[in-house]
Amino acid sequence: MTRAPVLAALSISGLHTRYGVHDVLRGIDLKIAFGDIYGLLGPNGAGKTTLIRTICNRITPLRGTIQIEGIPNTERAAMRQIGLVPQEIALYGHLTVKENLEVFGRLSGLSHRETAAALEWVRHAARLDERLDQRVDILSGGWKRRVNIAAAILHRPALLILDEPTVGVDVDARNGLHELIMELSRAEMGILITTHDMEQAESICSTVGFLRGGKVSPQGHPRELVAGLYHDYKEIIIEMRQVPTPSQEKLLLEAGLLATNNNLSWSKFEHPDNISDEHLAYELAQHGIHPREIRLREPGLDSLFIHLSREHDQATKENAA
Repeated sequence: MTRAPVLAALSISGLHTRYGVHDVLRGIDLKIAFGDIYGLLGPNGAGKTTLIRTICNRITPLRGTIQIEGIPNTERAAMRQIGLVPQEIALYGHLTVKENLEVFGRLSGLSHRETAAALEWVRHAARLDERLDQRVDILSGGWKRRVNIAAAILHRPALLILDEPTVGVDVDARNGLHELIMELSRAEMGILITTHDMEQAESICSTVGFLRGGKVSPQGHPRELVAGLYHDYKEIIIEMRQVPTPSQEKLLLEAGLLATNNNLSWSKFEHPDNISDEHLAYELAQHGIHPREIRLREPGLDSLFIHLSREHDQATKENAA
């Protein structure tokens, strides 16, 4: 499957969208090339679902353009180039996997012969051979997700949208879905994933973008974004056995540590030359703090996500003052 090199699977420019009385998207610029896996990150309520609905022409934007394979998304031809996998499983539980795929093939506009040919392709792409005759309602969550993705790609869309594709699945199923997603990217599909799983985004996405304040910023390769903020610094993480007392909390804050997970996890960034686990543990013990664990790691997308969220919250407070 070869795509025209001058086009993108998805191209969004200057997109402004209102949901009800609220301006949710305030100037979105985003592009997904064929074969790219783009991770859209952001807290609940940031507008990820609104963006997906706007891409799928379910919401009319105030202004801006959306093109699927170079075609405006207001045209039927563009909609035929989208495969959508919603967060909730969208399959017929009383039908077998094969019957579901046959139904979705016909619903996507394929003829009976085209559906049969597409089913042959997708059963191998999604590794469904051993499950074709099983009813969907007896499948595990991971296999239901796999079938849901297969149903969305029968017509070989230019753009595949996956809304939280690994929610509620175990580690093995998650890894299997990652392999499938990466295989589809190698088949030149442009893939848009919304996820709260920072590890997932860092491991399979070629590009990520943070949706906050109605805009997607920053955008880029996961490791480049992290390195651009933290450079050579490492993250010290202290996991507490119990919530610190007010005086202990004051000490931790004065040491430059910031809390997450209801004050049970504390962290800060230091240059490797300034890090001494033994000294830190000794200092904490002097004030009655005996953590469950002290560990050192490379900063990741989750570190960047927390940083951007705090930055956004601080800006919001300053603007409201």
